[in-house]
Amino acid sequence: MNTKEKNMDIAADKGSSTTPDQVLAYELLESNGPKGAPTGDPIMSVRDLRVSFNTEAGRVDAVRGVNFDLWRGRTLAIVGESGSGKSVTALSLIGLLDDNARVSGSVRFAGEELVGKTDEEMAAFRGKSISMIFQDPLSALTPMFTIGEQLAEALLVHDPKMDKQAVHDRCVELLETVGITRPEERLDSYPHEFSGGMRQRVVIAIAIANNPDVIIADEPTTALDVTIQAQILDVLAVAQRETGAAVVLITHDLGVVAGTADDVLVMYAGRAVERASIDTVFERPSQPYTMGLLGAVPKPHVAATSRLVPIKGNPPSLAAIPSGCPFSPRCPMATEECHRVEPALEAFEPSEGHLVSCLHQDKIRAEHLTFDKVYPALEPLPPKWAEVPRDQRPVVLEVTDLVKTFPVQGKGLIRRNKGTMTAVDHATFKIHEGETLALVGESGSGKSTTLTQIMELVKPESGTIKVLGKDIAEIKGSHERRELRRDLQVIFQDPMSSLDPRMPIYDVLAEPLRAQKWPEGKINKRIGELMHLVGINPDYVDRFPSQFSGGQRQRIAIARALATSPKILLLDEPIASLDVSIQAGVINLLEDLQRELKLSYLFVAHDLAVIRHISDYVCVMHLGKIVEQGDTEEVFTNPQDPYTKALLSAIPIPDPKVERTRERLVYKDGELVPAASLIRGGRA
Repeated sequence: MNTKEKNMDIAADKGSSTTPDQVLAYELLESNGPKGAPTGDPIMSVRDLRVSFNTEAGRVDAVRGVNFDLWRGRTLAIVGESGSGKSVTALSLIGLLDDNARVSGSVRFAGEELVGKTDEEMAAFRGKSISMIFQDPLSALTPMFTIGEQLAEALLVHDPKMDKQAVHDRCVELLETVGITRPEERLDSYPHEFSGGMRQRVVIAIAIANNPDVIIADEPTTALDVTIQAQILDVLAVAQRETGAAVVLITHDLGVVAGTADDVLVMYAGRAVERASIDTVFERPSQPYTMGLLGAVPKPHVAATSRLVPIKGNPPSLAAIPSGCPFSPRCPMATEECHRVEPALEAFEPSEGHLVSCLHQDKIRAEHLTFDKVYPALEPLPPKWAEVPRDQRPVVLEVTDLVKTFPVQGKGLIRRNKGTMTAVDHATFKIHEGETLALVGESGSGKSTTLTQIMELVKPESGTIKVLGKDIAEIKGSHERRELRRDLQVIFQDPMSSLDPRMPIYDVLAEPLRAQKWPEGKINKRIGELMHLVGINPDYVDRFPSQFSGGQRQRIAIARALATSPKILLLDEPIASLDVSIQAGVINLLEDLQRELKLSYLFVAHDLAVIRHISDYVCVMHLGKIVEQGDTEEVFTNPQDPYTKALLSAIPIPDPKVERTRERLVYKDGELVPAASLIRGGRA
């Protein structure tokens, strides 16, 4: 029986004369997710949605025939790598695409067609019936207006007759709902006076101000610390409970998906390649691309025993999508037919509403193929090059009682100092040869300030920093500093911050070598070696940074840092902005380079899953102090400090059943408090 016949059977079972295309509305009715099967009519139905743009590179088909339904009180997660069409799909639902976009298909909200409506007509829906939470809260908040003014605007634009007291009371109620303390006072604050997590709470408050039916959250937790991320997800859950809205969650973090979503839509090259309930996707991923995404994720709740398995290659350009299955150039199961025929999204398990786009789905189902059978065998973690015990290895970086303070200035035209803020408070740690030490903690804990103090190679305000046995306070002259800097290099979070967009890659890599007075002949040879080392074709040295993908740019940034053959690398969130599949390849590269080049790493990151996978030793920072340090596995399995326990309990785990059953703890007023106790009566 083919897919259309199966779909007709489903429709017949429902007592309907529905066509095969319309029957998509029923395909998730047998979902076995955490909330069971959806009931009632969907609030929004998307059919054959197509979005294209005209660019200098030609026509870009960003979304190609996407179908899904949204039900009140349920969360649909749309996942995939950058460029898969996730955000364009979300923006098309609320009519926020550029004028250059051509949209076709159908988006019906409460029975009313939205495709084709003018911007003025869509204004009646935006913020009232359909709201949006953006990745960067500053893009949704105007810095010149107070929080109260912006909340009031969201209310008054849809109800101009609302009286002043009612607006004020509703604004206070909204801030209370999203967990902002002293809401009455904070109405007069400006966005810059809030932390990133608090700004995101305000954006959520604006999104739910008019009790919308659909909330679209586009990467709402990206770049947030794990504790803040967990709080934002709690707030989003409260917002959904308060409004009864359907939520569309756009994310590449599969841990977030596991703990939040009811249903999942996996996108690749503008199309849906798998659709099912959250439990089904994690238990039985049945499209090789979905398997690859899940397989590339570090598991924070178990010790790392093998290398991560990245998805080879890069997503295709949407201006030049290959013939056949777009994933075939990267798929380990691809055959000649896969390069010719693009498979439709068909029923894998009709009774469960599980849809898969793959020519090999019969084989996958019959042979019960899993990630371990489809992708290359898992390789064990590479042995450390320094085989002797830690205490017998020389110390390459030693920080003792490091202190860094900043003046706190008052407001007004004349800014007088009101005191000092201690950013780093007597931090002490050592990195031994051949190991990776991780600094972890929330934003504002002092991690990056500590890194900056080391990187500057100048005498610290208080305490000592020794690099390869040399106290940096005793450095005399620029020549000695340049010699030491050769052995100490840094890799930043955003590779574009260390790659000049106006320079070809050859000059980007040559710059540190020229600063070290290398002759041109040796520079040319070294650049070829570096390109090979990080896995990029040396023929590409005449290209510019903008011509590379994000993962490739980070590899080039790593090559630049390795140019002078350093002994220590400082890594400041080096993978935070990368897709999970690309992230796995960069992590493997760093592991290989450490062994091959005998490197030592100081790794700063907020992704604790990555920290557990890559680090040997962990220092946990809180309010400038190191509150706990020790062997990575010991800290993760037997944390002693309450703050460490709260930090670890906030890590999203890519397993829906574990996420739904574990207790999350919050560090509050020096004590551990169950997160559930902080959410009372729908208030966070």
